[in-house]
Amino acid sequence: MTSRLALKQITKRYPAVVANDQVDLTVLPGEIHALLGENGAGKSTLMKIVYGVTRPDAGQIFWNGQETNIASPAVARKLGIGMVFQHFSLFDTLTVAENIALGLPGGTPLDELEQRIADTARQYGLDLEPQRHVHTLSVGECQRVEIVRALLGNPRLLILDEPTSVLTPQAVAKLFETLRQLAEEGCSILYISHKLDEIRALCHACTVMRGGRVTGQCDPRRESHASLSRMMIGSEPPVMKHEQATPGRAVLAVRGLSLPKAHPFATELRDIHFDVREGEILGIAGISGNGQQELMGVLSGEDTRASAGAVCLDGVPVGKRPVAWRRARGMAFVPEERLGRGAVPELSLAQNILLSHQDAGALSHGFIKTRAIRELAAGIIDRFQVKAAGPQAAAASLSGGNLQKYIIGREVARRPRLLLVAQPTWGVDVGAAAQIRAELLALRDAGCAVLVISEELDELFEISDRLIVMAKGRVSPSIGVSDASVDLIGQWMSGLWEDHAARTAEVSHA
Repeated sequence: MTSRLALKQITKRYPAVVANDQVDLTVLPGEIHALLGENGAGKSTLMKIVYGVTRPDAGQIFWNGQETNIASPAVARKLGIGMVFQHFSLFDTLTVAENIALGLPGGTPLDELEQRIADTARQYGLDLEPQRHVHTLSVGECQRVEIVRALLGNPRLLILDEPTSVLTPQAVAKLFETLRQLAEEGCSILYISHKLDEIRALCHACTVMRGGRVTGQCDPRRESHASLSRMMIGSEPPVMKHEQATPGRAVLAVRGLSLPKAHPFATELRDIHFDVREGEILGIAGISGNGQQELMGVLSGEDTRASAGAVCLDGVPVGKRPVAWRRARGMAFVPEERLGRGAVPELSLAQNILLSHQDAGALSHGFIKTRAIRELAAGIIDRFQVKAAGPQAAAASLSGGNLQKYIIGREVARRPRLLLVAQPTWGVDVGAAAQIRAELLALRDAGCAVLVISEELDELFEISDRLIVMAKGRVSPSIGVSDASVDLIGQWMSGLWEDHAARTAEVSHA
Protein backbone atom coordinates (compact mmCIF):
# COMPACT_ATOMS: atom_id res chain seq x y z
CA MET A 1 0.00 0.00 0.00
CA THR A 2 1.28 3.47 -0.91
CA SER A 3 1.81 5.58 2.17
CA ARG A 4 -0.18 8.74 2.75
CA LEU A 5 2.85 10.43 4.35
CA ALA A 6 6.46 9.28 4.49
CA LEU A 7 9.31 11.20 6.13
CA LYS A 8 12.85 10.12 5.29
CA GLN A 9 15.89 11.17 7.37
CA ILE A 10 14.32 14.48 8.46
CA THR A 11 16.82 16.64 10.35
CA LYS A 12 16.31 20.04 11.96
CA ARG A 13 19.04 21.81 13.95
CA TYR A 14 18.83 24.88 16.17
CA PRO A 15 21.81 26.64 17.78
CA ALA A 16 21.40 24.86 21.13
CA VAL A 17 19.83 21.56 20.10
CA VAL A 18 19.18 19.07 17.31
CA ALA A 19 15.37 18.94 17.43
CA ASN A 20 15.02 16.19 14.78
CA ASP A 21 17.86 13.80 14.03
CA GLN A 22 17.36 11.68 10.88
CA VAL A 23 13.72 10.90 11.64
CA ASP A 24 11.78 8.34 9.58
CA LEU A 25 7.99 8.16 9.87
CA THR A 26 5.38 6.44 7.68
CA VAL A 27 1.60 6.89 7.94
CA LEU A 28 -0.75 4.76 5.83
CA PRO A 29 -4.14 5.79 4.42
CA GLY A 30 -6.86 5.33 7.03
CA GLU A 31 -4.33 4.76 9.80
CA ILE A 32 -4.52 6.40 13.23
CA HIS A 33 -0.84 6.77 14.08
CA ALA A 34 0.36 7.91 17.51
CA LEU A 35 3.46 10.02 17.97
CA LEU A 36 4.69 9.53 21.50
CA GLY A 37 7.55 11.14 23.38
CA GLU A 38 8.44 13.14 26.45
CA ASN A 39 8.42 16.94 26.40
CA GLY A 40 11.21 18.25 24.20
CA ALA A 41 11.52 14.98 22.25
CA GLY A 42 11.02 16.78 18.93
CA LYS A 43 7.40 15.88 18.18
CA SER A 44 6.12 19.43 17.70
CA THR A 45 9.06 20.40 15.48
CA LEU A 46 8.43 17.36 13.29
CA MET A 47 4.73 18.18 12.95
CA LYS A 48 5.53 21.81 12.09
CA ILE A 49 7.73 20.49 9.28
CA VAL A 50 4.86 18.34 7.99
CA TYR A 51 2.50 21.33 8.13
CA GLY A 52 4.95 23.70 6.41
CA VAL A 53 5.56 26.00 9.39
CA THR A 54 9.22 24.96 9.67
CA ARG A 55 11.66 23.94 6.92
CA PRO A 56 13.89 20.90 7.54
CA ASP A 57 17.66 21.18 7.16
CA ALA A 58 17.84 17.76 5.51
CA GLY A 59 15.60 14.87 4.51
CA GLN A 60 12.68 14.14 2.20
CA ILE A 61 8.88 14.32 2.47
CA PHE A 62 6.66 12.04 0.38
CA TRP A 63 2.91 12.65 -0.02
CA ASN A 64 0.92 9.79 -1.56
CA GLY A 65 4.17 8.34 -2.85
CA GLN A 66 5.42 11.53 -4.52
CA GLU A 67 8.27 13.62 -3.11
CA THR A 68 7.00 17.08 -2.25
CA ASN A 69 8.12 20.37 -0.78
CA ILE A 70 5.70 21.70 1.85
CA ALA A 71 6.83 25.31 1.86
CA SER A 72 3.98 26.80 3.88
CA PRO A 73 0.77 25.93 5.76
CA ALA A 74 -1.17 27.06 2.69
CA VAL A 75 0.61 24.39 0.63
CA ALA A 76 -0.09 21.83 3.36
CA ARG A 77 -3.79 22.68 3.43
CA LYS A 78 -3.97 22.48 -0.37
CA LEU A 79 -2.50 18.97 -0.18
CA GLY A 80 -5.15 18.05 2.41
CA ILE A 81 -3.20 18.35 5.66
CA GLY A 82 -4.96 19.83 8.68
CA MET A 83 -3.34 20.50 12.06
CA VAL A 84 -4.48 21.41 15.55
CA PHE A 85 -1.57 23.02 17.39
CA GLN A 86 -0.92 22.67 21.10
CA HIS A 87 -0.15 26.40 21.16
CA PHE A 88 -2.93 28.06 19.23
CA SER A 89 -2.65 30.29 16.16
CA LEU A 90 -5.68 32.51 16.66
CA PHE A 91 -6.18 36.28 16.46
CA ASP A 92 -7.64 37.56 19.73
CA THR A 93 -9.54 40.49 18.24
CA LEU A 94 -11.39 38.39 15.62
CA THR A 95 -14.42 36.21 16.15
CA VAL A 96 -14.36 32.42 16.01
CA ALA A 97 -15.85 32.48 12.50
CA GLU A 98 -13.43 35.16 11.27
CA ASN A 99 -10.44 33.16 12.56
CA ILE A 100 -11.65 30.01 10.84
CA ALA A 101 -12.33 31.92 7.60
CA LEU A 102 -8.63 32.85 7.39
CA GLY A 103 -7.72 29.20 6.77
CA LEU A 104 -10.41 28.51 4.19
CA PRO A 105 -10.75 29.53 0.52
CA GLY A 106 -12.04 33.07 0.09
CA GLY A 107 -15.56 33.94 -1.00
CA THR A 108 -17.50 31.99 1.62
CA PRO A 109 -20.23 34.23 3.11
CA LEU A 110 -19.64 34.65 6.84
CA ASP A 111 -23.21 33.75 7.79
CA GLU A 112 -22.95 30.46 5.88
CA LEU A 113 -19.60 29.74 7.53
CA GLU A 114 -21.05 30.44 10.97
CA GLN A 115 -23.76 27.85 10.30
CA ARG A 116 -21.19 25.30 9.10
CA ILE A 117 -19.14 25.90 12.25
CA ALA A 118 -22.17 25.46 14.49
CA ASP A 119 -23.20 22.27 12.67
CA THR A 120 -19.70 20.76 12.79
CA ALA A 121 -19.23 21.70 16.45
CA ARG A 122 -22.57 20.09 17.30
CA GLN A 123 -21.73 16.96 15.30
CA TYR A 124 -18.49 16.40 17.22
CA GLY A 125 -19.75 17.47 20.65
CA LEU A 126 -17.68 20.67 20.71
CA ASP A 127 -19.65 23.60 22.13
CA LEU A 128 -18.76 26.79 20.19
CA GLU A 129 -20.31 30.21 19.54
CA PRO A 130 -19.16 31.36 16.06
CA GLN A 131 -19.75 35.07 16.74
CA ARG A 132 -17.74 35.16 19.96
CA HIS A 133 -14.39 37.01 20.00
CA VAL A 134 -11.36 34.82 20.71
CA HIS A 135 -10.02 37.04 23.50
CA THR A 136 -13.07 36.04 25.56
CA LEU A 137 -12.39 32.29 25.24
CA SER A 138 -10.68 30.00 27.71
CA VAL A 139 -7.74 27.86 26.58
CA GLY A 140 -10.05 24.85 26.28
CA GLU A 141 -12.50 26.76 24.10
CA CYS A 142 -9.64 27.94 21.86
CA GLN A 143 -8.68 24.31 21.36
CA ARG A 144 -12.21 23.57 20.22
CA VAL A 145 -11.89 26.34 17.62
CA GLU A 146 -8.70 24.77 16.29
CA ILE A 147 -10.28 21.31 16.07
CA VAL A 148 -13.36 22.58 14.21
CA ARG A 149 -11.20 24.65 11.86
CA ALA A 150 -9.16 21.58 10.95
CA LEU A 151 -12.26 19.43 10.41
CA LEU A 152 -13.89 22.03 8.13
CA GLY A 153 -10.97 21.65 5.70
CA ASN A 154 -11.94 17.99 4.97
CA PRO A 155 -8.34 16.84 5.56
CA ARG A 156 -6.75 13.68 4.17
CA LEU A 157 -4.20 13.83 6.99
CA LEU A 158 -5.32 15.29 10.32
CA ILE A 159 -2.68 16.12 12.94
CA LEU A 160 -4.08 16.37 16.46
CA ASP A 161 -1.95 17.59 19.37
CA GLU A 162 -3.51 16.78 22.77
CA PRO A 163 -7.08 17.04 21.41
CA THR A 164 -9.02 15.62 24.38
CA SER A 165 -7.83 17.89 27.17
CA VAL A 166 -11.05 19.95 26.93
CA LEU A 167 -13.58 17.12 26.75
CA THR A 168 -15.68 15.14 29.20
CA PRO A 169 -15.28 11.34 29.16
CA GLN A 170 -18.54 11.13 27.21
CA ALA A 171 -17.31 13.67 24.63
CA VAL A 172 -13.97 11.85 24.32
CA ALA A 173 -15.86 8.67 23.42
CA LYS A 174 -17.82 10.61 20.79
CA LEU A 175 -14.64 12.14 19.34
CA PHE A 176 -13.04 8.69 19.13
CA GLU A 177 -16.08 7.44 17.21
CA THR A 178 -15.64 10.36 14.80
CA LEU A 179 -11.91 9.73 14.35
CA ARG A 180 -12.53 6.05 13.67
CA GLN A 181 -15.17 7.02 11.11
CA LEU A 182 -12.75 9.44 9.43
CA ALA A 183 -10.12 6.70 9.32
CA GLU A 184 -12.59 4.25 7.76
CA GLU A 185 -13.25 6.87 5.07
CA GLY A 186 -9.50 6.95 4.29
CA CYS A 187 -8.38 9.95 6.34
CA SER A 188 -5.04 9.41 8.07
CA ILE A 189 -4.62 10.75 11.59
CA LEU A 190 -1.42 11.65 13.41
CA TYR A 191 -2.33 11.65 17.08
CA ILE A 192 -0.09 13.27 19.71
CA SER A 193 -1.13 12.61 23.29
CA HIS A 194 0.42 11.89 26.65
CA LYS A 195 -2.63 9.87 27.69
CA LEU A 196 -1.40 6.34 27.21
CA ASP A 197 -4.87 4.85 27.67
CA GLU A 198 -6.12 6.91 24.72
CA ILE A 199 -3.28 5.78 22.50
CA ARG A 200 -3.84 2.13 23.38
CA ALA A 201 -7.60 2.41 22.79
CA LEU A 202 -7.53 4.44 19.57
CA CYS A 203 -4.33 4.08 17.56
CA HIS A 204 -3.26 1.40 15.09
CA ALA A 205 0.45 2.20 15.18
CA CYS A 206 2.85 4.22 17.33
CA THR A 207 6.20 5.89 16.72
CA VAL A 208 8.20 6.81 19.83
CA MET A 209 10.72 9.67 19.92
CA ARG A 210 13.34 10.57 22.50
CA GLY A 211 15.95 13.31 22.20
CA GLY A 212 15.00 14.07 18.60
CA ARG A 213 15.41 10.49 17.39
CA VAL A 214 12.99 7.65 16.70
CA THR A 215 13.59 5.07 19.43
CA GLY A 216 10.85 2.59 18.70
CA GLN A 217 7.74 1.62 16.77
CA CYS A 218 4.94 -0.62 17.96
CA ASP A 219 1.28 -1.56 17.86
CA PRO A 220 0.05 0.22 21.01
CA ARG A 221 -2.94 -2.12 21.27
CA ARG A 222 -0.48 -4.87 22.22
CA GLU A 223 1.44 -2.77 24.75
CA SER A 224 0.82 -1.92 28.40
CA HIS A 225 1.01 1.48 30.06
CA ALA A 226 4.28 0.41 31.64
CA SER A 227 5.90 -0.73 28.37
CA LEU A 228 4.85 2.46 26.53
CA SER A 229 6.19 4.56 29.38
CA ARG A 230 9.52 2.72 29.28
CA MET A 231 9.78 3.33 25.52
CA MET A 232 9.00 7.02 25.99
CA ILE A 233 10.97 8.09 29.07
CA GLY A 234 13.21 5.09 29.68
CA SER A 235 11.42 4.07 32.87
CA GLU A 236 8.01 3.70 34.43
CA PRO A 237 6.59 6.82 36.11
CA PRO A 238 6.91 6.77 39.89
CA VAL A 239 3.96 5.45 41.85
CA MET A 240 2.02 8.32 43.36
CA LYS A 241 1.72 8.16 47.14
CA HIS A 242 -1.44 9.95 48.19
CA GLU A 243 -1.86 9.40 51.89
CA GLN A 244 -4.81 10.59 53.91
CA ALA A 245 -4.22 13.91 55.65
CA THR A 246 -6.03 15.86 58.32
CA PRO A 247 -6.71 19.34 56.94
CA GLY A 248 -6.48 22.40 59.16
CA ARG A 249 -8.39 25.67 59.13
CA ALA A 250 -9.68 27.33 55.97
CA VAL A 251 -7.09 29.41 54.15
CA LEU A 252 -9.43 30.37 51.30
CA ALA A 253 -13.14 30.85 51.92
CA VAL A 254 -15.61 31.72 49.16
CA ARG A 255 -19.06 32.78 50.35
CA GLY A 256 -22.02 33.69 48.15
CA LEU A 257 -19.84 34.71 45.22
CA SER A 258 -22.00 36.01 42.39
CA LEU A 259 -20.71 38.08 39.50
CA PRO A 260 -22.35 39.35 36.32
CA LYS A 261 -20.77 38.74 32.92
CA ALA A 262 -17.74 40.91 32.17
CA HIS A 263 -18.63 40.69 28.46
CA PRO A 264 -21.52 39.20 26.48
CA PHE A 265 -19.87 35.78 26.08
CA ALA A 266 -18.57 35.41 29.64
CA THR A 267 -20.11 33.04 32.19
CA GLU A 268 -22.05 34.55 35.06
CA LEU A 269 -20.96 33.27 38.47
CA ARG A 270 -23.89 32.32 40.70
CA ASP A 271 -23.90 31.87 44.49
CA ILE A 272 -20.59 30.02 44.82
CA HIS A 273 -19.57 28.60 48.23
CA PHE A 274 -16.50 26.52 49.11
CA ASP A 275 -13.40 26.39 51.34
CA VAL A 276 -9.83 25.30 50.75
CA ARG A 277 -8.10 24.27 53.96
CA GLU A 278 -4.53 23.91 55.15
CA GLY A 279 -3.05 20.60 54.09
CA GLU A 280 -5.60 19.63 51.46
CA ILE A 281 -6.05 19.70 47.69
CA LEU A 282 -9.47 20.74 46.46
CA GLY A 283 -10.04 19.75 42.83
CA ILE A 284 -12.49 21.55 40.56
CA ALA A 285 -13.76 19.50 37.63
CA GLY A 286 -15.78 20.77 34.70
CA ILE A 287 -15.90 21.29 30.96
CA SER A 288 -13.89 24.31 29.83
CA GLY A 289 -16.00 27.47 29.52
CA ASN A 290 -18.32 26.87 32.47
CA GLY A 291 -16.96 29.69 34.62
CA GLN A 292 -13.55 28.34 35.63
CA GLN A 293 -11.75 31.23 33.93
CA GLU A 294 -14.00 33.79 35.63
CA LEU A 295 -13.61 32.09 39.02
CA MET A 296 -9.82 32.06 38.77
CA GLY A 297 -9.87 35.75 37.86
CA VAL A 298 -11.77 36.55 41.06
CA LEU A 299 -9.64 34.29 43.29
CA SER A 300 -6.31 35.53 41.92
CA GLY A 301 -7.23 39.23 42.12
CA GLU A 302 -7.24 39.86 38.38
CA ASP A 303 -10.97 40.61 38.67
CA THR A 304 -11.81 42.78 41.71
CA ARG A 305 -15.53 43.31 40.99
CA ALA A 306 -16.65 40.84 43.67
CA SER A 307 -17.79 42.09 47.06
CA ALA A 308 -14.99 42.24 49.63
CA GLY A 309 -16.40 39.44 51.78
CA ALA A 310 -17.10 37.05 48.90
CA VAL A 311 -13.45 35.93 49.02
CA CYS A 312 -11.49 35.66 52.27
CA LEU A 313 -7.80 34.80 52.68
CA ASP A 314 -6.97 33.62 56.21
CA GLY A 315 -10.18 35.23 57.40
CA VAL A 316 -9.44 38.61 55.82
CA PRO A 317 -11.91 39.86 53.14
CA VAL A 318 -9.91 40.25 49.90
CA GLY A 319 -12.55 40.47 47.17
CA LYS A 320 -11.45 44.01 46.29
CA ARG A 321 -7.72 43.45 46.79
CA PRO A 322 -5.38 43.35 43.74
CA VAL A 323 -3.03 40.53 42.74
CA ALA A 324 0.11 42.03 44.33
CA TRP A 325 -1.60 42.41 47.73
CA ARG A 326 -2.68 38.76 47.70
CA ARG A 327 0.72 37.51 46.53
CA ALA A 328 2.43 39.42 49.34
CA ARG A 329 0.27 37.49 51.81
CA GLY A 330 1.14 34.05 50.54
CA MET A 331 -0.97 33.38 47.46
CA ALA A 332 0.61 31.84 44.35
CA PHE A 333 -1.07 31.38 40.98
CA VAL A 334 -0.46 29.25 37.86
CA PRO A 335 -2.78 30.34 35.01
CA GLU A 336 -3.92 27.95 32.30
CA GLU A 337 -2.32 30.06 29.54
CA ARG A 338 1.45 29.57 29.62
CA LEU A 339 2.70 32.05 27.05
CA GLY A 340 1.43 35.57 27.56
CA ARG A 341 0.13 35.12 31.12
CA GLY A 342 2.20 32.47 32.86
CA ALA A 343 5.36 33.70 31.15
CA VAL A 344 6.46 36.54 28.89
CA PRO A 345 7.67 34.78 25.71
CA GLU A 346 10.48 37.19 24.82
CA LEU A 347 11.98 37.43 28.32
CA SER A 348 14.49 34.98 29.74
CA LEU A 349 13.57 32.40 32.33
CA ALA A 350 15.47 34.42 34.92
CA GLN A 351 13.59 37.60 34.05
CA ASN A 352 10.28 35.71 34.21
CA ILE A 353 11.02 35.05 37.89
CA LEU A 354 9.98 38.66 38.52
CA LEU A 355 6.37 37.94 37.52
CA SER A 356 5.81 36.39 40.94
CA HIS A 357 9.00 36.87 43.02
CA GLN A 358 8.89 40.54 43.90
CA ASP A 359 10.22 40.29 47.46
CA ALA A 360 13.62 41.06 48.97
CA GLY A 361 15.10 37.97 47.34
CA ALA A 362 14.64 39.41 43.85
CA LEU A 363 14.51 43.18 44.40
CA SER A 364 16.47 45.64 46.51
CA HIS A 365 15.30 49.26 46.81
CA GLY A 366 13.65 48.99 43.40
CA PHE A 367 16.69 47.41 41.69
CA ILE A 368 16.67 43.90 40.24
CA LYS A 369 19.09 41.49 41.92
CA THR A 370 20.24 39.94 38.65
CA ARG A 371 22.50 37.30 40.18
CA ALA A 372 19.83 36.23 42.66
CA ILE A 373 17.10 35.72 40.07
CA ARG A 374 19.54 33.89 37.79
CA GLU A 375 20.48 31.51 40.62
CA LEU A 376 16.83 31.00 41.53
CA ALA A 377 15.98 30.20 37.89
CA ALA A 378 18.90 27.77 37.68
CA GLY A 379 17.68 26.02 40.83
CA ILE A 380 14.18 25.59 39.38
CA ILE A 381 15.59 24.27 36.09
CA ASP A 382 17.65 21.70 37.99
CA ARG A 383 14.97 20.66 40.51
CA PHE A 384 12.21 20.26 37.95
CA GLN A 385 14.47 18.83 35.22
CA VAL A 386 13.50 21.55 32.76
CA LYS A 387 15.10 21.09 29.35
CA ALA A 388 16.41 24.58 28.61
CA ALA A 389 19.69 26.18 27.54
CA GLY A 390 19.91 27.85 30.97
CA PRO A 391 18.45 30.77 32.95
CA GLN A 392 19.05 33.15 30.03
CA ALA A 393 16.98 31.05 27.58
CA ALA A 394 13.86 32.81 26.34
CA ALA A 395 10.60 31.38 27.65
CA ALA A 396 9.35 30.98 24.07
CA SER A 397 12.26 28.64 23.28
CA LEU A 398 10.96 25.91 25.62
CA SER A 399 8.52 23.18 24.69
CA GLY A 400 5.07 23.53 26.23
CA GLY A 401 5.67 20.84 28.83
CA ASN A 402 9.04 22.18 29.91
CA LEU A 403 7.67 25.71 30.22
CA GLN A 404 4.84 24.35 32.37
CA LYS A 405 7.33 22.65 34.68
CA TYR A 406 9.26 25.90 35.01
CA ILE A 407 6.17 28.03 35.79
CA ILE A 408 4.96 25.58 38.44
CA GLY A 409 8.47 25.39 39.86
CA ARG A 410 8.61 29.19 40.06
CA GLU A 411 5.41 29.26 42.13
CA VAL A 412 6.33 26.26 44.32
CA ALA A 413 9.66 27.97 45.13
CA ARG A 414 7.72 30.76 46.84
CA ARG A 415 6.49 28.29 49.51
CA PRO A 416 2.97 29.71 49.34
CA ARG A 417 0.16 29.51 51.89
CA LEU A 418 -2.34 29.11 49.04
CA LEU A 419 -1.64 27.82 45.53
CA LEU A 420 -4.17 28.22 42.72
CA VAL A 421 -3.38 26.05 39.68
CA ALA A 422 -5.26 25.80 36.38
CA GLN A 423 -4.57 22.77 34.15
CA PRO A 424 -1.29 21.78 35.89
CA THR A 425 -0.26 19.00 33.48
CA TRP A 426 -1.96 19.97 30.22
CA GLY A 427 0.25 18.69 27.37
CA VAL A 428 2.89 17.35 29.78
CA ASP A 429 4.45 13.89 29.37
CA VAL A 430 3.81 11.12 31.89
CA GLY A 431 7.12 11.53 33.69
CA ALA A 432 6.79 15.30 34.04
CA ALA A 433 3.12 14.98 35.02
CA ALA A 434 4.04 12.58 37.81
CA GLN A 435 6.69 15.01 39.03
CA ILE A 436 4.31 17.99 39.01
CA ARG A 437 1.63 16.03 40.87
CA ALA A 438 4.18 14.86 43.44
CA GLU A 439 5.21 18.48 44.04
CA LEU A 440 1.58 19.50 44.58
CA LEU A 441 1.13 16.68 47.09
CA ALA A 442 4.36 17.71 48.84
CA LEU A 443 3.04 21.27 49.14
CA ARG A 444 -0.16 19.90 50.62
CA ASP A 445 1.79 17.81 53.12
CA ALA A 446 3.73 20.93 54.14
CA GLY A 447 0.46 22.62 55.07
CA CYS A 448 -0.27 24.58 51.90
CA ALA A 449 -3.88 24.91 50.74
CA VAL A 450 -4.02 23.88 47.07
CA LEU A 451 -6.85 24.48 44.61
CA VAL A 452 -6.54 22.68 41.26
CA ILE A 453 -8.77 23.27 38.24
CA SER A 454 -8.32 20.50 35.70
CA GLU A 455 -10.22 18.84 32.89
CA GLU A 456 -8.19 15.66 33.51
CA LEU A 457 -10.49 13.61 35.74
CA ASP A 458 -7.83 10.96 36.30
CA GLU A 459 -5.51 13.67 37.58
CA LEU A 460 -8.09 15.10 39.96
CA PHE A 461 -8.86 11.64 41.36
CA GLU A 462 -5.15 10.98 41.81
CA ILE A 463 -4.19 14.09 43.77
CA SER A 464 -7.35 15.63 45.26
CA ASP A 465 -8.75 15.12 48.75
CA ARG A 466 -12.13 16.61 47.86
CA LEU A 467 -13.82 17.46 44.56
CA ILE A 468 -16.35 20.03 43.44
CA VAL A 469 -17.75 20.39 39.92
CA MET A 470 -18.36 23.62 38.04
CA ALA A 471 -21.18 23.86 35.48
CA LYS A 472 -22.83 26.96 34.02
CA GLY A 473 -21.28 29.28 36.58
CA ARG A 474 -22.37 27.23 39.61
CA VAL A 475 -20.49 24.77 41.80
CA SER A 476 -21.66 21.46 43.22
CA PRO A 477 -21.39 20.43 46.84
CA SER A 478 -17.98 19.00 47.70
CA ILE A 479 -17.49 15.25 47.75
CA GLY A 480 -14.60 13.19 49.08
CA VAL A 481 -12.61 11.48 46.37
CA SER A 482 -13.22 8.10 48.02
CA ASP A 483 -16.98 8.68 47.67
CA ALA A 484 -16.86 9.86 44.03
CA SER A 485 -16.63 8.05 40.70
CA VAL A 486 -15.78 9.11 37.16
CA ASP A 487 -19.35 8.44 36.04
CA LEU A 488 -20.80 10.53 38.87
CA ILE A 489 -18.47 13.47 38.24
CA GLY A 490 -19.20 13.18 34.52
CA GLN A 491 -22.91 13.56 35.27
CA TRP A 492 -22.27 16.51 37.57
CA MET A 493 -20.33 18.21 34.76
CA SER A 494 -23.72 18.62 33.08
CA GLY A 495 -25.07 20.31 36.22
CA LEU A 496 -26.93 17.22 37.47
CA TRP A 497 -25.90 17.14 41.11
CA GLU A 498 -29.19 18.07 42.79
CA ASP A 499 -30.58 14.51 42.47
CA HIS A 500 -27.50 13.04 44.14
CA ALA A 501 -27.65 15.62 46.92
CA ALA A 502 -31.33 14.84 47.50
CA ARG A 503 -30.69 11.09 47.65
CA THR A 504 -27.79 11.63 50.07
CA ALA A 505 -30.01 13.75 52.29
CA GLU A 506 -32.71 11.05 52.26
CA VAL A 507 -30.19 8.40 53.30
CA SER A 508 -28.81 10.56 56.11
CA HIS A 509 -32.35 11.14 57.49
CA ALA A 510 -33.42 7.50 57.17
